[in-house]
Amino acid sequence: MRKFHFLRDRDWREGVARNAFGRSFQGFAAFAAATGAACYILRGPEVFSGTLTEEMHLLAGLLPRASVALAVAAIIWAILPRDRVASLVGQNSGLRGLIVALLAGTITPGGPSSAYALLGVLAVSGADRGALVCYITAWATLGLQRVVIWDVPFMGTEFALLRFAAGCTMPILAGLIARRITWNLTFPQAGEGAER
Repeated sequence: MRKFHFLRDRDWREGVARNAFGRSFQGFAAFAAATGAACYILRGPEVFSGTLTEEMHLLAGLLPRASVALAVAAIIWAILPRDRVASLVGQNSGLRGLIVALLAGTITPGGPSSAYALLGVLAVSGADRGALVCYITAWATLGLQRVVIWDVPFMGTEFALLRFAAGCTMPILAGLIARRITWNLTFPQAGEGAER
């Protein structure tokens, strides 16, 4: 149990609570309360109760997936050779780095809980902003699971190939634009070297 001695540290626990329930959480909670009150007033208690029940089912289904995705991201963070990531998709990776990010984003399975967890790992491992933007754009627009599950069955193989081919340039273009923008990005909880 020595490995988990940090759990007894009050400062650590307070920091986790502050980060988890900070301003953004409070803002979302206030917005949820306001929209819930509006739903109750405008649509009545039956609709409010039914909606709340549906959302609880959604949350119950989402929590296990998000937990597993974050656990996988933590494992990847622990085993990932950061110097290798920096050489593949770092500041000096050029077009090759964007292509690697494009391929990684395209093959990343799952929803936002897995993609953004891996994006965070890449960010703190030394990936430059162009590669980060390229990765998440490729995941959002070219994901192979979407092609296999949605495009081909609903629209056919020709449409799926056309959409995929036409969309391949978008992540690269987004990455190139992101590299030109001179914003200094700071990632939450990234530690040293977090600015890109």
